[in-house]
Amino acid sequence: MKLAYSPTSPYVRKVMVLLHETGQLDDVALDERVTTPLAPDDALLPNNPLGKVPALERAEGPALYDSRVICAYLNDRAGANLYGRNKGHWDILTLEATADGILDAALLMTYEARLRPEDKRMETWVDGQWDKIARTCAALNTRWMSHLSGPLDMGQIAVGCALGYIDFRHDAYGWRRGNDALAAWFETFDSRDAMRQTRPPVA
Repeated sequence: MKLAYSPTSPYVRKVMVLLHETGQLDDVALDERVTTPLAPDDALLPNNPLGKVPALERAEGPALYDSRVICAYLNDRAGANLYGRNKGHWDILTLEATADGILDAALLMTYEARLRPEDKRMETWVDGQWDKIARTCAALNTRWMSHLSGPLDMGQIAVGCALGYIDFRHDAYGWRRGNDALAAWFETFDSRDAMRQTRPPVA
């Protein structure tokens, strides 16, 4: 298998953490790509017409794209139970979607600062995206700590990668304030070997 990859993509990081946790890292060749909404990598387009990473080439069928699809495939391939085959399946999917919503908002903030001309940037747009993140972190802190503190699953991996991306790109906003339980959980989760091995480079 070959994974179209960027070391700074939080969506790619979800896949990489799963590969580490399920012992599949050696089964995947990494194909580093640089792509943005304004300058997609043409080499990506045959495998993902959206021009995004991650995309996973596999021998037994068309390439897979979208981190949730790839993670579900790799979970099944490993015979793992990160999506809760019996108990908690829908909670795990909801938690993963919640974490991906944090990433969507955080990435829009990043693009606003990096890709939009300075005279066209909208602070109210950025504030609106941060409000989504802040509300969601508060909800995780009050509603999801029991789940986050349980056995490893894909919801936890997604939340860990989402919070790691906020630290990476938007640390000045201080998501930990008022979210003591979530911050304590993340400190422990972020020390896992799979999280340490997939931290983005300083950029």
